[in-house]
Amino acid sequence: MFGYLLVFLAAIAAFFVLAYLRAPIIAWTVAGGALAAYLGAVAGFGATTNTVLAVLFVIVAAVLNVPALRRRLISDPILAIYRRILPDMSQTEKEAIDAGTVWWDADLFSGRPDWEKLLAMPEPKLNSEEQAFVDGPCEELCGMVNDWEVTHERFDLPPRVWQYLKDKGFLGMIIPKRYGGLGFSALAHSAVITKLSTRSNTLAVSAMVPNSLGPAELLLHYGTDEQKNHYLPRLARGQDVPCFALTSPEAGSDAASIPDFGIVCKGHWQGKEVLGMRVTWDKRYITLGPVSTLIGLAFRLYDPEHLLGDREDLGITCALVPAHTPGVEIGRRHLPLNAAFQNGPTRGKDVFMPIEWIIGGREYAGKGWMMLMNCLAAGRSISLPASSVGGAKALARYTGAYARVRSQFRTPIGKLEGVEESLGRIAANTYMMDATRVMTAGALDAGEKPSVISAIVKYHMTERARELINHSMDIHGGKGICLGPSNYIGRGYQVMPVGITVEGANILTRSLIIFGQGAIRCHPYVLREMRAAKEMSGGEASREFDDALTSHVGHTLANAVRAFVHSLTGSRLAQVPQAAAPEMARYYQRVGHLSAAFAFLADMSMLAMGGALKRKEKTSARLGDVLSMMYLISATLKRYEDQGRPREDLPLIHWSVRDALWQAQQAIDAIYANFPVPALRGLLRWVVFPLGTPFRPAKDRHNHRSAKIVLEPGAARDRLTAGMYVGKNEADITGALEAAFHATLECEPIEKKLREAVKGGKLVTRSGVDTAATARAQGVISEAELALWRRKETLRKRVIQVDDFEPDFGRAEIVRRLAQDEVTAKAA
Repeated sequence: MFGYLLVFLAAIAAFFVLAYLRAPIIAWTVAGGALAAYLGAVAGFGATTNTVLAVLFVIVAAVLNVPALRRRLISDPILAIYRRILPDMSQTEKEAIDAGTVWWDADLFSGRPDWEKLLAMPEPKLNSEEQAFVDGPCEELCGMVNDWEVTHERFDLPPRVWQYLKDKGFLGMIIPKRYGGLGFSALAHSAVITKLSTRSNTLAVSAMVPNSLGPAELLLHYGTDEQKNHYLPRLARGQDVPCFALTSPEAGSDAASIPDFGIVCKGHWQGKEVLGMRVTWDKRYITLGPVSTLIGLAFRLYDPEHLLGDREDLGITCALVPAHTPGVEIGRRHLPLNAAFQNGPTRGKDVFMPIEWIIGGREYAGKGWMMLMNCLAAGRSISLPASSVGGAKALARYTGAYARVRSQFRTPIGKLEGVEESLGRIAANTYMMDATRVMTAGALDAGEKPSVISAIVKYHMTERARELINHSMDIHGGKGICLGPSNYIGRGYQVMPVGITVEGANILTRSLIIFGQGAIRCHPYVLREMRAAKEMSGGEASREFDDALTSHVGHTLANAVRAFVHSLTGSRLAQVPQAAAPEMARYYQRVGHLSAAFAFLADMSMLAMGGALKRKEKTSARLGDVLSMMYLISATLKRYEDQGRPREDLPLIHWSVRDALWQAQQAIDAIYANFPVPALRGLLRWVVFPLGTPFRPAKDRHNHRSAKIVLEPGAARDRLTAGMYVGKNEADITGALEAAFHATLECEPIEKKLREAVKGGKLVTRSGVDTAATARAQGVISEAELALWRRKETLRKRVIQVDDFEPDFGRAEIVRRLAQDEVTAKAA
């Protein structure tokens, strides 16, 4: 009996060790053979029985280890079934999946992320020229903008600001220097948008759009030499203002179904008969459209007369259309939640344009979706994440300052625990958001175009920005809800849903794209299996599918065991990179556990639901949440290393990482609680978290210390808000707030003296009495201290004040002044 028990225990141990180490099939075979031989000896089987068992073992071993036999008896039958059940993929779906590259997301999908590789990636840094631009023209531009003038009086940037944007190259940051652009890195592009966003959303968007998905980006990657040489210099110096027209009333998030169309035909252009297209479109939500001089236009192109080739439906095509082209309708504006950036519709009916207007020339007719998907993979990683991080930095600095300046119940409101909780969340989330922005931009500069990561950062940066603006509004109270020149957060609150909606609505980005695309693109074997089934044939398909399938089985088994073992051991067997700070070691291990659990759950979900997983959007969204949290934690851990492990930042890291771990755990719990195959729910829970959920919510002490960082001046506060515009003029409300913050801290010893004097009966406080002046008269404070106190009080009252207006909100005066400005401009 002992021998049988020993065999049983050895079998279990061998299973766990081989699976955990992802051992090859031959290692499993050798271990199985040794156990079988020992079992035969212990059991005392007769010679005939042992011979039969040995023959059976050899047959099974041969089938598993000889590729030709394995393919014939196992893989090929499965491939035949797989081909029947695998739905066909449209060309646009293929192009979306093939777009961009995979990077750290593939490591997280593997179940065993290579932390050494991530930490070995150099810290992303601006070069001297880029830093000088951020510190110089970018700073100066922010100082030129009064957001109340922009959003209430003009509903546009002033002409001098538009001209400065053009003259200094803000519209051509991504255009190489050989074409007259600035040739900035992705990190510099991101840094500029981040800084502008701390001052004015309208300003940031106006600089952002020409450098995002649009004519310049498409020209750089796909334009003909003639197109590049003509348009790129004009775009770089602002001679042309671009927009990109994709969204239609009938095709929003489902952009691939755009109804706008063009017909290849011959027509007259500039006195000559040329091959061209008659294009009809109806677009909306086009940012910079009303002031654009060059329209990037997406439409489906048809060739019924076969003037370009044999195909009639050529597919989505992108063209460059000068706005003055006869038949183009442009100039009207939308009003997206009172945002003042230029945005509006464009239309055209049977507008004739030469075939050479297709970006890339006629060879790129029908390749527009591929072009858009590849460019979006990079562009979506920069613009909206950068503007969201800029908003977060401004909220952290300004809300912290306001919470120190504003007092209620004789206490700065930032020291009230309810307010402190929101402040801590603002600070810690800002740290994680900026870490994610920088690491992602660094990946782009290293040559990556991470399409799945771009969806992660777009979704989570804008969602967290929405969360933070809500916290900030709660803290500011009435100060935040009364719009006017003294309100520095109201417009940001109003416009926040715009970022949530554009470049892929968040609700669909989360439920369809992050995991939906990641499951195919980032998984080490799924895309190989699909391509073997749909794009290959014969022996090539058989060999590729067999290799992918056997590897996939081992991958799933390994991650199941690793998730189980990590849960039993508190993740202590998970990898910790040698270069990691000791105080961060447990976080690396926790993400290692999550990675294995996520990879296993992803495989089980695909196995159980198959193609139906695409329609199980709640499950897909939760799996995407787990992947996203692991990416955000990775960026946070890397930032701590890149910045030299500043211990003052530890509260921010502890709170944000623990919160992300908790959110990932909640998503996993919801996955198996709602798993569509009830019989598997218990198994999934037992494999992933056999001892119960291991992660706990972020601790209050970390929240307290995070809030303290934005309530006090210091290196940690400056690092957290580095790269933002800080007003230097006290006539500006943000400059006054910063001055009031420092004045309040400077006067805290004076305030202590006053309180002690009142408590000791030396001073009596009552309404209408200048307590500070009385204190000076009685020698409680000095003349210098009285001056400091009065300056602080002047600034404090300026900061807590809200605006009021004439009954028409000053519109009559605004109209008069703008009319005078127009007369002056015409005279000049």
